[in-house]
Amino acid sequence: MLLEEIRYILEDLERLEQAVVDRLVDEPTQVRDRLNREHEVAQLLDHMQAQSGEALRLYGDAHDMRADEVSLLGDGDPLQLFYRNLDDTLAYHQRYPTDQLDKPELRYRHRPPQPLGEYGYGEFQPTLVDTMFSGEEGFGRYFDLNANYEAFVNLPNVKRLTYLQYLEVFDQFGESNPFLASQKRSDKLTDDYFQYVGGLADYLQGFMRKTRPLENLDRVFAGFDDDFEALWSRDELPSWKTAGSLGAAGGESAGSTADGGAGGSTPQLSSPEAVWCADCEKEFKNQNVYKGHLTGRKHVRAAEQRAQAQSAASHDGSNGNASGVGGAAAAAAHRLKEKAVAAREYRVQRLVAAMSTEKDDTRVNVERRQGMTERERRQELDNLYAMLQESAAAAQAMDVDGGGGRADGQGGEAEGDNDDDDDKVYNPLKLPLAWDGKPIPFWLYRLHGLGVEFDCEICGQYTYMGRRAFEKHFNESRHIHGLRCLGINNPGLFRDITKIEEALRLWDKLEKEKKRNKQDESSVVQMEDAEGHVMPEKVYYDLQKQGLV
Repeated sequence: MLLEEIRYILEDLERLEQAVVDRLVDEPTQVRDRLNREHEVAQLLDHMQAQSGEALRLYGDAHDMRADEVSLLGDGDPLQLFYRNLDDTLAYHQRYPTDQLDKPELRYRHRPPQPLGEYGYGEFQPTLVDTMFSGEEGFGRYFDLNANYEAFVNLPNVKRLTYLQYLEVFDQFGESNPFLASQKRSDKLTDDYFQYVGGLADYLQGFMRKTRPLENLDRVFAGFDDDFEALWSRDELPSWKTAGSLGAAGGESAGSTADGGAGGSTPQLSSPEAVWCADCEKEFKNQNVYKGHLTGRKHVRAAEQRAQAQSAASHDGSNGNASGVGGAAAAAAHRLKEKAVAAREYRVQRLVAAMSTEKDDTRVNVERRQGMTERERRQELDNLYAMLQESAAAAQAMDVDGGGGRADGQGGEAEGDNDDDDDKVYNPLKLPLAWDGKPIPFWLYRLHGLGVEFDCEICGQYTYMGRRAFEKHFNESRHIHGLRCLGINNPGLFRDITKIEEALRLWDKLEKEKKRNKQDESSVVQMEDAEGHVMPEKVYYDLQKQGLV
C-alpha cells in the first residue's frame, strides 16, 4: 500500500536523524574513531537524502493512488481492512518461514569499537576507514607521496632530490621550484609530465574526500575550476603567459623568437634588462649573458631541434595547401594542451593550500621517522595498537555503564561520581597534555626542551615553548604577517631573527646592496671610442647621443 510505504519512509527518516544525533553526541579521542564517525554520518545523510527523495515522489502521487487509499480507509470498514492486511502478513510468513524479521530499532544502532583482545593481538574489528588509508597516511594525518615522488624523479630535465626535499616543493611548478629550473616549457607538455601532475592532483583530491567526508567538496572543486578559468582568460598565470615585453635590450632575443613555432610565446620577464631565448626557453639576466650562451652546445642543439620542428610544421602545412589554417589549428591545439597541464598544476596548488596542515605534518613525520631505528619503529607500532585497544575498551565500558545507569538510577549516579573522580588529572608540574588528556612524561618534557621559553617581538611578543615550536613558527602565518607589516616581503632570509630593529636593519642593508649591485652592473661593460678612451657603457651612449664621440 502506498500509505504504508510513506509511513515506513517517514519512520526510517526519524531513525536516521536519531542515528546521526547519537554519533555526533559522542566525541572520540582517537583520529581513527573520529574519522570513522564522520564517514558513518556522511553515509547516513546520503541515505536520508535518498529516502527523502523517494517520499517526495510518493507524495507527488501522479496516479492519485494515495487519494484512493485515503478514501478507502474513510468509507470502508476499518476492522475488515485490518484483518485483510493481517491475513496478507500471515500468508507471507507462511510462504517464507525462514525469512528473518526486520528490526528497525537495530538497523542504525551505533556500535562502539571492539577491543583488540577480543579478536587477538594485532587484529581488530574493521571499520570504514581501516581500508581507506595506507600505513604511511596514518588515518588521514599525513600524505603518502612515494609513488608521485618516483614519477617526479623520472621526469626529463629534473634535478635529483630526496623525498624530504620533494615534500617541500611538490606543489611548486614555476621558477620557485629549484629542481625544475632546467626544465623547459615544452617538457611540461610531454605525456610523462601530464600523467605525473594528473596523478598528483587525483591523489590529493581523493585524499581530501577521504579526510573531509562531511564537506561539500564538489562545490569546492567547482570553485577551483572557476578561478582557474578566470585567471586563464585574463592570462594571469605566471608560468603560462602568452605574451610579454622583451625590453629595449632584447633585440637579439626578439629576433630569435620572431620565427614562431612551438616556443614562439614569450613569458613575462623578471626585469626590463632580461632577455628571453626562444630556442632554450630560458630567461637571461642581460644582453651580455645572452650573447655569451649563444656559442654553447646546449643552445646550438636546442636551435637545431627548433629549426627541425619548424621545417616539419611548414612542410605539413604546404602539403595540405592550407598553411595558414593549419598553423592556426596547431597553435590552438598547442594552447589547449597547455591549458590542460596548467589546470592540473593549479588544482594541485589549491588543494595543497587547503591542506597545508597535512603537508607540514607529513614533512615533520618523515623527518622524524628517518631518524628512528627499526626497534623504535616497532615500539611506535606497538604503542599505536595499545592506544587503539585502550580507546576501544574505554568506549565499550562507557556503553555498558550507560546501559546500567538507565536500568538503575542510583547505581548510575554512583558510577557517574566515580567517573568524575577519574577525570581529575593530577598534574602538579603543569606539563602539557597528550592526546588522551593526560600529562606527558617528564622525561619527554625535558627531552624536547618544553620548559625553555622563546619570545618573538615580530609576532607581537608571543612566547613559544621549546626549540621545535620556535623554529617551526618562522614558516607560520603569524610570523610572516608580522614581517609584512614591517614592509619585508622576503621572509626566507629572516630566519632566527626575532627583534624588529634587527629585521629592519637587515632589510635596509639588503635594499642598499641590491641598489649598489644594480649600479655596478651598468659599469661592468666598458666601451672604447675612436681615440682609445675607455669609459662605461652608459657614459659612452650618453656621449654618443650628444654627438661628442
